[in-house]
Amino acid sequence: MRPPLLPLLAAIATSLCAQDSTTAGRFLVNHPTLLNLGFEWSITGDDNRNAQVAVQYRGPGESAWRTALPLLRIGGENVGRDVENLHYTVPQGFAGSILNLQPGTEYECRFTLTDPDGASGQTTRTVKVRTRTEPQSYAAGRILHVYPADYKGARQKPDFTGILEAYYGAGLGDWSVVRERRAQPGDTILVHAGLYRPERLNYVDPLAAPFDGTFTLTLKGTPDKPITIKAAGDGEVIFDGAGNHILFDVMASSHHIFENLTFRNTDVAMLAGKKEVLGATALTVRNCRFESIGFGVWTEYAGSSDFYIAGNLFLGRDDRFRLIGWTGPRWGDIGPYSSHLLTSYYAVKVYGPGHVVAHNAIAYFHDAIGISTYGTPETDPERQPSSIDIYGNDMHMSNDHMSNDDFIEADGGLHNIRVFENRGVNAFHGGYSSQPIFGGPAYFFRNLLYHVQSGVAFKLDARPAGLFFYHNTVIGEQAVRGPTSNVHWRNNLFLGRDTPGRGIMYWANATAQYSSDYNGFRPNKGVAEQFLWLAAPQSNPQQWQSFRTLAEFQAATGQEAHGREVDFDVFEQMTPPDPARRHAVYHAMDLNFRLKAGSKAIDAGLVLPTINDGFTGAAPDLGALELGRPEPHYGPRWLTWKPFYR
Repeated sequence: MRPPLLPLLAAIATSLCAQDSTTAGRFLVNHPTLLNLGFEWSITGDDNRNAQVAVQYRGPGESAWRTALPLLRIGGENVGRDVENLHYTVPQGFAGSILNLQPGTEYECRFTLTDPDGASGQTTRTVKVRTRTEPQSYAAGRILHVYPADYKGARQKPDFTGILEAYYGAGLGDWSVVRERRAQPGDTILVHAGLYRPERLNYVDPLAAPFDGTFTLTLKGTPDKPITIKAAGDGEVIFDGAGNHILFDVMASSHHIFENLTFRNTDVAMLAGKKEVLGATALTVRNCRFESIGFGVWTEYAGSSDFYIAGNLFLGRDDRFRLIGWTGPRWGDIGPYSSHLLTSYYAVKVYGPGHVVAHNAIAYFHDAIGISTYGTPETDPERQPSSIDIYGNDMHMSNDHMSNDDFIEADGGLHNIRVFENRGVNAFHGGYSSQPIFGGPAYFFRNLLYHVQSGVAFKLDARPAGLFFYHNTVIGEQAVRGPTSNVHWRNNLFLGRDTPGRGIMYWANATAQYSSDYNGFRPNKGVAEQFLWLAAPQSNPQQWQSFRTLAEFQAATGQEAHGREVDFDVFEQMTPPDPARRHAVYHAMDLNFRLKAGSKAIDAGLVLPTINDGFTGAAPDLGALELGRPEPHYGPRWLTWKPFYR
C-alpha cells in the first residue's frame, strides 16, 4: 500500500529543513594567557543540539591524556538590549577553555566532535599550544638613567632629565617634539627616586610636557626586547599629574613594561586605547601604585591585545567611609552629593584579546575592573574580546558617591572569559557583571563576595549567553530577573542575609539550554518567594514560578537534584552583613570564608575537571575554598600592609 502523499511530503520537507547531523568548520586557537588556553570551533547543522566536543590534554613528558571540561555548545542565542539597538545572534559552534595550567608550558590538546545523528568534516583536532610567560626586561639591553628636574647629586651615565629626554631625546619648548635620539627595543629606562611633575603651563617645562602635562610614548618594543620603564630602586618614583587629564598616553606603543612606579593626581594615569582610533599591544604594568586618580589603565580599542596588568595598587578618589548607590539618598540623608557624580571611574578597563588582570588591590572606584561593553563584537579574531583572565584581585568598595556599580564587569566579552579567585567586599549594584556576554563561555569560579546591597551577586543583564558559575561563595542573594541563555550553576554557596522581601535565588531562562545542581542555599527568613524560576518558553508569555523551599523547587523543576539548604554554620566563623545598614563598610581582614569540617558544605560538590582537581575528601566542597587546601592569595604579593582594610 502506498503511503499517503501529504504526510510523506511533510516528512520530506521536515528532513530538508532540519539538519541534525553536524559538519565541522573552522577551528581557532585564542591568544594564550599564563594559566589558560581558549578554543573555538564553528559548525553547521546540529539543529537538535545534541553534538558534543570532548577535550583532552597533556603536558611535557606525559603519555596519558588528561580530561578537561567539554567545549560549550553555543549558537542561536539572541544577545543585546533594545535601548541601545544592540541585537546579536551567536554563531553556531563550540567554545571553551582548558583551565589552571602552568605558565610557559607547551600542551598537546585534542578535541573530538561527535553527534548521534552523524558528524562530517575533520571531527578530531589536535594542536600544540604554549601558555604565555610573564613579560621580562631584556637583560642585554642598554640602561638609560633618568633623574628629576631638581636632582643635584651625582648621576650615572648615560643620564637624562625626565623620561621623555631618555625616551626620545626631546628638548624644551618647541624642541620637545624633535625626536632624534629614540630609545631602542630592549632598552631599560631606570627612573631614579624623586618627584616627576610636569609644569604643563611652562613653555620650557623641564620634563618636556608643556600645556597638557602628558607623557606620550609611541615607540615599539618586541616580544624578546621590550622597552622597560622601571624604578631604579633608590627610593620612590612619583609621576604626579598635578590635576591634568592624561598623565601617560601609550596608545601607539607596543611591548612596554612599567614597573615599581607611582602615578597620582591625574584623571587618567595611563591611556592605552580609544575605540576605532588606536591602541597599545603587549602592555605590562606591574607592581605599581596608583593614587588619587580617576582611571588607572584604560583601553577601548579592539586591536589592543595581550596586556599584563598585575600586582598593582589602585586607590580612587571616592567616599571611603560609606557605601552609596545609584539611587541617591533613598535610605537616609547621606550628604549633598549629585546622584551621578563621577570622581573615579575604573581602575582597569580593557578590550581586545589575550589580556591578563591579576593580583591587583583596588578600592574607591565606580567599578574596579572591566571589559569594555563596546557593542557588537568585530569579526576579526585579532580584534575580539576573547581569552581574557581576571583573577586574584582584591577589591574594596566599588563606590562612586551616588553612582556605585560593580567589582568586575565582563560586559562585552565574547569567548573564553575567565574570572576566578577574586575577592570583593562592599559594592552596591553588583558583584560580578555579565552585561552582556556574546555567546561565551565566560567562567566565573572560586570568587568571594560579601555585602552587595542590591542582591545582585552576578549581574546578568542585556540577555547574556554562555556562562558557567562554579565554586563561588556569596554572602547575599542572586536576585536577577533578566533573561539569560545557556547558563550553568555548580558547587556554589549563596547565603541570604535575611533581606526583607527578597528571595535567595532566581533563574530566568530564555532558552532550553540551562542547568543548576550541587549548589548550597541559605533562604532568607520570612520570605515566601524564596526560589524563583522562569522556564524556557514553551508558550507565550513566560510565567514565573515561585517556591518557598528548595524541596518544592526540586520537585517542580527537576533542577538542583543534589542541591541543599545550608546555614552560616558551614563556616568556621561568618557573620552576615546587616541588611538594615545599607551604607556600612566591612573589611576583608575581619571575614573568614573557610568551611567548617563536617559541615553540610563538605564533600557535597560535583567533580569538574580542571576546576576542582586536587580536592580533599570524598568529593569537592561547595563554595570557593576547599577544606584542607591553601587559600588563594588576593592582591599584590608585595603589599604587606593593608591600605584599605581599615
